[in-house]
Amino acid sequence: MQYRRLGRTELNVSAIGIGTWQFGGEWGHAYTQDEADRVLHTAKEEGINFIDTAECYGDHLSESLIGNFLAHDKREDWVVATKFGHQFHSHLNRTDRFDAEHVLTQLDKSLLALKTDYIDLYQFHSGSDEAFDQDDLWTMLSKQVDAGKIRHLGISLNKSNSMHQTTRARSVGASTIQIVYNRLERQPEQEVFPASEADDLGVLARVPLASGFLSGKYKPGVTFADNDVRKRNEGIELDETLKQVEFIQQNEVPADVPMAQWALAWCLRHPAVASVIPGCKDEAQVRSNAQAATLLDADHPLVINK
Repeated sequence: MQYRRLGRTELNVSAIGIGTWQFGGEWGHAYTQDEADRVLHTAKEEGINFIDTAECYGDHLSESLIGNFLAHDKREDWVVATKFGHQFHSHLNRTDRFDAEHVLTQLDKSLLALKTDYIDLYQFHSGSDEAFDQDDLWTMLSKQVDAGKIRHLGISLNKSNSMHQTTRARSVGASTIQIVYNRLERQPEQEVFPASEADDLGVLARVPLASGFLSGKYKPGVTFADNDVRKRNEGIELDETLKQVEFIQQNEVPADVPMAQWALAWCLRHPAVASVIPGCKDEAQVRSNAQAATLLDADHPLVINK
């Protein structure tokens, strides 16, 4: 595994992290504790040390599965990131809650679910610029950093508010940016990445496999279960995306390299990107994702000796 410096946090994170939205049950499968344990144990075996979750992946369900695992592992071996701002109600049904009082309640619930005294990275989760521009929110969070509940603050961007929040990250005490970035969605290269590099913000690339479509295993006409978040993408637009994936697979991916590994390494070749956080359904996918590290160059500017 390759390890990289996560911006001004000075945290050392594995280039391949692990995203855990799937543990919340919205990707077509309800995870048992044993299944989650096997995924996380395998991740550790592969040298992965970075976990990304959120309070709304289930009603703290993903966090709870992770917390039960951490309770029987070495907490200090992991960099744990979670998020705030959305109250889960049911499948893909959330209410935005970014007021300081509610976020403090969310934080305490996340700490309880994760069975930890501190969160390494606590991230504003895809909120509007109006929700972001609340001085009392960031004042409250700063106090939680001082109290030791949070080590670092970050911002998980949505696509409509990227630059407003990116350019104000340091002023609110945030040290990282999380954003959708993959071979199909390259918009962050234009403005977000240069601004992040200028302010030494650690960059986390989410959805690096484009919701699994850059694995190369889905073909036009594919359908998904009703409890799979990808169900909402079905139709002509998805078929066109999958045709683009086929073109990329035929013209850019080396014949002897699995497309998913190539897609992860493709994201990580950008000098701004510290880590990618793909989801994974089982141990086999964890191992396959981790193998993408063998395709990385050692001269990336964020690589550390470990």
